[in-house]
Amino acid sequence: MLVFGVIQDGLTQGKYTLIVEGFDWGPAVNKVVLPLTETVERADPAEYTVHATRSTDLTEDAIMPSSGARNVVNAYVSDEQGNHMPEGNNITLVLEVGPAVRIASPFQYMRLETGGGNFWVDYRLSVTNTATLQTWDEEGDRIIPLVDEFDLNGSFTGEDGIKLTYASFAPREKKESHPLIIWLHGGGEGGTDTSVPLLANKAANYASEDIQEYFDGAYVLVPQTPTRWMDSGQGSTSGQVDDIYFKTLKSLFEEFVSSHPDIDPDRIYLGGCSNGGYMSLKLILEYPRYFAAGYISALAYRSQNLTDEQVRSIRNVPIWFIHSKDDSTTVAANTVVPVYQRLMSAGAKNVHFTYYDHVVDITNFFGGEDYHYPGHWSWIYSHANKSQKDYDGSPVMVNKVPVTIMQWLALQSN
Repeated sequence: MLVFGVIQDGLTQGKYTLIVEGFDWGPAVNKVVLPLTETVERADPAEYTVHATRSTDLTEDAIMPSSGARNVVNAYVSDEQGNHMPEGNNITLVLEVGPAVRIASPFQYMRLETGGGNFWVDYRLSVTNTATLQTWDEEGDRIIPLVDEFDLNGSFTGEDGIKLTYASFAPREKKESHPLIIWLHGGGEGGTDTSVPLLANKAANYASEDIQEYFDGAYVLVPQTPTRWMDSGQGSTSGQVDDIYFKTLKSLFEEFVSSHPDIDPDRIYLGGCSNGGYMSLKLILEYPRYFAAGYISALAYRSQNLTDEQVRSIRNVPIWFIHSKDDSTTVAANTVVPVYQRLMSAGAKNVHFTYYDHVVDITNFFGGEDYHYPGHWSWIYSHANKSQKDYDGSPVMVNKVPVTIMQWLALQSN
């Protein structure tokens, strides 16, 4: 995996390994693994300087920032994968990341002819050990925790000729029966690179051990639209007309389930955010008996486009909504609040709604309750399994026990 260069002017040059992880605010290059020619027992972060450059050939517009220094916050002896070792032939540098550290991001939101979205940039580092003058300035490998456990090469073509790409995760331990978790991305993650919807808003976390434990091992399916889920073919829809994708998506689900006979057809869970929240509700409306439950954040389906008959038709489908009061993109008063209230008025018994004042720093590292992300980003609470309270502020209970959204989801079955 690691390739060493030649000695030039007395300086040993090697290829580094980038580690990219998904965070609440998006992806970041948070570590770099440096191969050494000798075994060491210590590492000093003060000895290293790191400079990053970001570029792309997808647009002629300048991307900002295009270059800058990366702060090294820690260094330790590791193996080739960045795992701690008491001694070894690699040093891993831990780099500063955060919602305001834009130079750390390997993604850039760009508006292209095909539409706006998040795209990978050409991300490069130049690392120097100022004590030994060793340098590393070429990438040899890249590690993306959790994302590397997904099959990123799925594709499906519907009867209407529409082609969708998708990523999928298989449970680590095979058993006779597993549920299926489906996640539908937002408007900025369309295209054909299935790593983007996994990383842009941390959807890969549904494959994390913590969440998988609730389901005793679940498949995860993350489809990707080439445009946006709310594409009607003649503009965007928020429910007033059909989109062009819902039938093909349903066919993809059926094909995926049929090709994995260990998926329990009574435990198919559907969720999404924003554009994907619209599509989640659209599919539940069209096929209410197919899904065991829905989990929807930043709903983009407008209540005015739902008939009373449609509301009654899904009142028995378990759904958990997540939204923030300061969401200026999918305004709650037009979407989730009236949809929830109409479902409750129709007699829904297992529909919940966690309604936040703001989307805040759940890590408490950047300011906690005092740090506000954009209000549209309520999916952060879904991916992190943090939602616990209902619309009235009381905890959501199952058998008189408080549950989180993923605990609740895992308990639902047709």
